[in-house]
Amino acid sequence: MGQVWVKCFGVGDGWPCADRKHASFLYQVGKASILIDCGEPIDSSFKATGLSYDTIDRILISHLHSDHIGGFPMFMQGFWLEERKKELPVHMPAEGIKPIGELLKASYIFEELLSFKLRFETLQVRKPIMTKGVRITPYHTAHLEGLRKSFQKKYRQKFEAFSFLIEAGKLRIAHSADIGKPEDLAPLLTKPLDLLVCELAHFEAEDLFVYLREHKIKRLAFTHLARPLWENLKKTKQLAAKCLPGVDITFLRDGDEIGF
Repeated sequence: MGQVWVKCFGVGDGWPCADRKHASFLYQVGKASILIDCGEPIDSSFKATGLSYDTIDRILISHLHSDHIGGFPMFMQGFWLEERKKELPVHMPAEGIKPIGELLKASYIFEELLSFKLRFETLQVRKPIMTKGVRITPYHTAHLEGLRKSFQKKYRQKFEAFSFLIEAGKLRIAHSADIGKPEDLAPLLTKPLDLLVCELAHFEAEDLFVYLREHKIKRLAFTHLARPLWENLKKTKQLAAKCLPGVDITFLRDGDEIGF
């Protein structure tokens, strides 16, 4: 597989879609295996790989939109029934830990039934998470700022969303998750990247392409394309190639793999 292998379980944009599943990505970097987001149907997608249910070292939930977390309860049932053994840390925005824990209880997925320890941990901006020599650093994004401004007076939530920088030695990989504007990527782009997996749904495509043109990125993989961009993929690819000449660009589909 090389030093890095990424399995794209779902690349959809959150809308109901017949040809795309929802956001979930498995990163294997060195000896570490990290799952980012649990969009449905992660349970069947993971089962189809044939991988052991002890493969995943940690799960990171970037934010609490249902297309990023909707598959989580069923995936936990899979870990239970497939008798995962090793401890599973799950990192997410603080406000999700209690209700999601209660959802598992309401689904009769009790901790006494699990053959492993399930541990929830809070994501904190710029506080690294270490796994088998790999450092994962969360950064805040403005993805939920519009909702926060509209609803925080009624719903006392923090509306947090995170992107992630994954580092192992000199290797640097960035995963945007959902962002509010291209400038949200700035903390991930302070040094050259070996790979950027970046969403393309919540701003003008050309604005993102032009912004990325000023940074050094070896491989660029776009996911979470807004429906108009997905339906006109040829045109989207042409615009990306025009704005980002010389960059290795991929537009991801469900089931795609990236390795190097």
